Amino acid sequence: MASTVTSSKDSAAPSRPGYGQLLRTRGAWTFLLPGFAARQPFAMLTLSIVLLVQHTTGSYGAAGAAAAATGVSMALFAPYSGRLADRYGQRAVLVPGVLLHALSALALTALALAHAPLWALFAAAVPTGASVPQIGPMVRARWGVKLKDSPLMTTAAAFESVTDELTFVVGPLLATALCTAVHPAGGLVAEASLTLLGGLLFAAQKGTQPPVSAAGHARGERVSALRVPGVRVLIVAFLGIGSVFGGMQVSLAAFTESIGEPGLNGVLYGVFAAGNMLSGIVCGAVAWKAAPQRRLVVAYAALALAACGLWAAHSVPVLAGLGLLVGMCIAPALITGYTLVEGLVPAGARTEAFTWLTGAVALGQAAAVTVAGRLEDVQGGAGFLVPMGGTLLALVTLLALRSRLVTPPGGRAVARGVGHRAPVAVD
Repeated sequence: MASTVTSSKDSAAPSRPGYGQLLRTRGAWTFLLPGFAARQPFAMLTLSIVLLVQHTTGSYGAAGAAAAATGVSMALFAPYSGRLADRYGQRAVLVPGVLLHALSALALTALALAHAPLWALFAAAVPTGASVPQIGPMVRARWGVKLKDSPLMTTAAAFESVTDELTFVVGPLLATALCTAVHPAGGLVAEASLTLLGGLLFAAQKGTQPPVSAAGHARGERVSALRVPGVRVLIVAFLGIGSVFGGMQVSLAAFTESIGEPGLNGVLYGVFAAGNMLSGIVCGAVAWKAAPQRRLVVAYAALALAACGLWAAHSVPVLAGLGLLVGMCIAPALITGYTLVEGLVPAGARTEAFTWLTGAVALGQAAAVTVAGRLEDVQGGAGFLVPMGGTLLALVTLLALRSRLVTPPGGRAVARGVGHRAPVAVD
């Protein structure tokens, strides 16, 4: 992907920025390695709750509801966490956050094993979700500081999507193995432990965190990313993507149990995530000429079409193939959405913007887990209707409002009536 304007910093960069060049960025590994460790548990949380609560209650509806409470609270609190990180620094938010998350997740584990009522599980699930560390958005914000005005930003967006999906390959496999082969609470205990350790290591990397500008607050330049119309459109699109993740998690768990092979759940979900990861690698290596708005619409249409076939799958090979296809369609939509943020949102609000999108995925996942759980309790296989419905509704919205994703002339992102210079648009 070539930049329309070059600067002295990137004038020597090749026309096709690659992963090798990206990973040679000075200081990148100091936050990438602890960041990977800290975000790994994110892929384990929902599935670990579903498997634990379903084991203790015997109901996918109850399991989905408990997991949904976690997802909803994360979606509601994540943008606030991002705003605080923009204002006070990532370390100031991360340290107390990971401590609270570990304690809340362990409390949820103890309550579930004690067969506590559902309202008690909700009471523990809310702080568990609200305190989930927003490592992915924080890493993306650090890339934004390192690669300001560089054509490598699109490669960085693809790399982060690939990293996210690698966690969704490893995470579900690890959670399933721990919950089915070790102990039903093994997944959630491991999630809490990894979050605490990885989060503290990431927070210790103070040298690469985005700078905090107190002067910006005094001038009133800190604005909410939600005020940018394009961000609201992206939120709807990411809600639909979340419906795929949530619907797949519950429906695959129910399907593999119905055929007497619960251990296949992690494998099938891993195939789905592997498709996402592989297509993300390809997306980051391609020098795109089409406008990102057009790429997002095309990718989303393909995702909705692929999701429509899930409900008709009744065998492991067919479901694995469709899951792989659905996964391959998700990465281009995610990568393009995150790339659009760079041109739509002022630099001082980008961590918040990224957390709105991450929170939208979590909220869509939470809603999908709840609905799919209820549907699976009524009719086996009906949970696969959730990804189809969620992506189709989001696609209609995206088509109707796609003009709001176009960066204003001059590369100026506007929120609350205040104009801000944004990085050079990349096409």
